[in-house]
Amino acid sequence: MQSNINFSYMLFLSVVAALGGFLFGYDTAVISGTTSQVAQIFHLDTLQQGWYVGCALIGSIAGVLLSGILSDRLGRKLTMILAAIMFSASAIGCAFCADFNQLVLYRIIGGVGIGVVSIVSPLYISEVSVAQYRGRLVSLYQLAITVGFLGAYLMNYQLLSWSNSSAVVTDGWINRIFVSEVWRGMLGMETLPALFFFLIIFFIPESPRWLIVRGNDSRATSILEHIYGSFKEATLRLNETKSLLQTSSMAQSEWRLLLQPGIRKAVAIGAGIAILGQFMGVNAVLYYGPSIFENAGLSSGDSLFYQIIIGLVNTLTTVLALFIIDRVGRKKLVYYGVSGMIIALCCISFYFTFGEILNIPSWVLLFFFLAYVFCCAVSICAVIFVLLSEMYPTKVRGLAMSIAGFALWIGTYLIGQLTPWLLQNLTPAGTFLLFAGMCIPYILIVWKLIPETTGKSLEEIERYWTKSENI
Repeated sequence: MQSNINFSYMLFLSVVAALGGFLFGYDTAVISGTTSQVAQIFHLDTLQQGWYVGCALIGSIAGVLLSGILSDRLGRKLTMILAAIMFSASAIGCAFCADFNQLVLYRIIGGVGIGVVSIVSPLYISEVSVAQYRGRLVSLYQLAITVGFLGAYLMNYQLLSWSNSSAVVTDGWINRIFVSEVWRGMLGMETLPALFFFLIIFFIPESPRWLIVRGNDSRATSILEHIYGSFKEATLRLNETKSLLQTSSMAQSEWRLLLQPGIRKAVAIGAGIAILGQFMGVNAVLYYGPSIFENAGLSSGDSLFYQIIIGLVNTLTTVLALFIIDRVGRKKLVYYGVSGMIIALCCISFYFTFGEILNIPSWVLLFFFLAYVFCCAVSICAVIFVLLSEMYPTKVRGLAMSIAGFALWIGTYLIGQLTPWLLQNLTPAGTFLLFAGMCIPYILIVWKLIPETTGKSLEEIERYWTKSENI
């Protein structure tokens, strides 16, 4: 069977869905290059600046809550189409908005799109992938996020350079978007990948497992046959999924199924690692790294340049994770990577405590940050969406992922709000030592409560949670 698998077809489906991750990354990171300009144009106070940065996160939380219901009711494909429409509307609206309130509204719409794709894109990839390739294919989504981050940093840097060039002489809206108010161009350039995402989704089929849940066996079999390269194997997978659906009592509602002991445990664990991962410093480093560098005396160059370095390391490391996740295994990557994160975070804390006393060069701090980003990208960042997309039964996968995703975005919002306070009250040394401490329960949860899912089919993983079988 393995020789008949149509890997190129699975790769195409996965890349299309992963484009949602690129938009996620771009929409999240592009804000970093626009804050000061927007604050100056609209005369924002500190609270308004915080609202401008955080409003998209509010939209993301709403999008996560909607995504499970939408993907289970409308299908994975149509839900991705809706997300693409939101991204397009947000980008165009931000570029042409008339005032600050309109800008915030369109940022919230984009945030809803982020929340939706953060669930439905990895979910779709997981459901169209065979067991032996699922890890690396779902990891394409995380890779797309990091490429989106890097793309936003590069776009911000290039547009800012272009706007400062004396060779640029234009009039009207073109001048306003790309020269006098270049932040509009930074936000608006997302329109191009968003429209491409919208168009290319029409060339992929619906998730076969969702079709099975909806009783459309003929379409599901056709898609599975294209994936597995064999009608016999497609029929076998169809029957296996249908058998599990019957076992899980189709008469029950999705919410009642979530309350079954095994499934309830899986949802609680997924939500736990999702929110805990945010308190290990991931977004604090990605969002506040440049300002931390500046406070440490490493700001002689353009802060956007340092963001590019972090984004580049993040992207390249995710590529590495993509190739090894199905070979090394989910749990081992977490053990190795999080252990490295603890060491790097302790080194960062040491630098802030003794760096000035011992006259340690400031570039050493940059090295520690890059080491942290490397360890993080190769482990929890690559693994989290893979685990969440494969942990839950087919019948409630969208809803369960929404709950875990909701926890993730709540954690993201909280750490975004708390990091400045932590840096001020605990000092940078204490803050990064706290992040290191939060890594320990994460490793323990993965070690004791989560099975190794590498190489296992979604149906085998489902049986583990519903029947407590070893896998």
